[in-house]
Amino acid sequence: MAQPAGGQRLQKLLSQLGLASRRQAEAWIRAGRLSVNGRPAQLGMRVTEQDQLRLDGRLIRGRAAPAAADTTRVLLCHRSPGAPLAQLIERLPHRVGRRFVSVSPMPTPDGGLELISADGSLAMRLQRAVRALEVEFHLRVRGELSSAQQAAILEGRLDSGAKLRVVALEPSGGEATNRWYRLQALGASGSDARRLIERQAVTLVRVLRTRLGALALPPTLARGRWRTLSVAELSGLLGSPATDP
Repeated sequence: MAQPAGGQRLQKLLSQLGLASRRQAEAWIRAGRLSVNGRPAQLGMRVTEQDQLRLDGRLIRGRAAPAAADTTRVLLCHRSPGAPLAQLIERLPHRVGRRFVSVSPMPTPDGGLELISADGSLAMRLQRAVRALEVEFHLRVRGELSSAQQAAILEGRLDSGAKLRVVALEPSGGEATNRWYRLQALGASGSDARRLIERQAVTLVRVLRTRLGALALPPTLARGRWRTLSVAELSGLLGSPATDP
């Protein structure tokens, strides 16, 4: 397959689109999940805007980069667990807007990364895009998950009969009666994550959302604080695989 003279490496492009980290993209390429113009993708290959990219057979639809002014209307917030979302919104600067819409908000007992926009139309676009993103949560549970419980969580079944696509479930520390786990699932909301874990008769103390696609909660952003998204960050979120209407 001839390589385009220009373009950029496929792994880098997928990272910019907010689909995955470069390491995750490389794993997808090795697993044969990605194709370029109908042919299996290869590590290190370069692609351009004219190339047709597919993930698991689904078209990756890029969108034009948003105007810089749009980014001032989307805020990345670090919500404290248990703090009402309305309380956080009341503190947001009025220069951004008077009415704010939360994108896939976390349940009140939980917290972590929240996206809030003063543009209702843009918030709806982000809401659709989030359903196609890999989302990462950190879970705090009472006790240690058994092998059977972990296997059931990885299956992704909910009481409603719906099924989440769980990418990974890994222990991430803890002591005494509390244990932390890292959960990655495609398009999962905070409510989905909570229902998935509690279905296994587990006492779930806390759920923190730490990543949406390639957009991670900055370790330097204190709880209760926020910052505006950059053009590249917003472009990456909106450039995720579109959900057909």
